Amino acid sequence: MSALAGRLTPWAAFGVAALLAGCAATGPAPKFYGPQEKFGSVATYSRLFDATPAQTCEASRRALLSQGYLINTTTAEMVEGKKSFQPSAETHLQMVIRVVCVPDSPSGKVSLGFVTALQDSYTLRKTNNSASLGVGALGSVSLPIAASSDSLVKVGSETIAADSFYDSFFDLIKRYLVADDVPAEVSAGS
Repeated sequence: MSALAGRLTPWAAFGVAALLAGCAATGPAPKFYGPQEKFGSVATYSRLFDATPAQTCEASRRALLSQGYLINTTTAEMVEGKKSFQPSAETHLQMVIRVVCVPDSPSGKVSLGFVTALQDSYTLRKTNNSASLGVGALGSVSLPIAASSDSLVKVGSETIAADSFYDSFFDLIKRYLVADDVPAEVSAGS
């Protein structure tokens, strides 16, 4: 039995070494991120409006335009606007707000507006490329050739989750819905 134990020791050592080599070759285990979403019945991203979906989306379009957003898409059921910000010389932010308007009553005169704001972050990346050019006929003359370029690189993307942000946007939509109820004579300046 001791002879068998003496034979297994080198094989056991070989097995342990192979196992360790396999673990080292694969690197660290990938990090697992659990679910980032907690579904609930909070109304952060939606509100009811006493208007048709088309009226709600039109009021949303006007609200976005009033804040300097460029409108990418507009239909009776959806509006999407985009706005750029530059908080510092090397940082750029882009906000995209999408509003989806759906009926919430059989008559269609009450709608539900779903709003999502996505903010993308960019940073300025400067690259310097240099090379030299040797001219063989003239000897060893090198002419430096340098080029630099600046580009924006996306470094993050986040859905805005602040209740106060959405509350202020929904209040602005309501203001434009009320403005639509004004008789035509008054809004024309009579």
